[in-house]
Amino acid sequence: MPLKIRLARGGAKKRPVYRIVVADARAPRDGRFIEKLGTYNPMLAKDSAERVVLDIEKAKEWIAKGAQPTDRVLRFLDAAGVLKREARNNPEKAKPGKKMEERAAERAKKAGEAAAE
Repeated sequence: MPLKIRLARGGAKKRPVYRIVVADARAPRDGRFIEKLGTYNPMLAKDSAERVVLDIEKAKEWIAKGAQPTDRVLRFLDAAGVLKREARNNPEKAKPGKKMEERAAERAKKAGEAAAE
């Protein structure tokens, strides 16, 4: 049973509040979970102590049992000093798609013809 430490959304429309939970990876995002480890309130100021409330000891226990944190939870654990999150870099993401490349080539061709005249 693959376990994840992830966020489960709560709160009203446009006012999210998240629970940090341990859940089966196959369970729905806001559905059944095994244990609640803390909360995350993105509406609070970044320097607020209540923005991320996390039981670090429980998180360490679940990680030792094989639970994999999601990227956002891994950021919280990294800030708490529990795990190290490696910085990600995806240079492919910045490249334009096929249609945009075709349009750019067409534009360059027209500009070259206009300059030749």
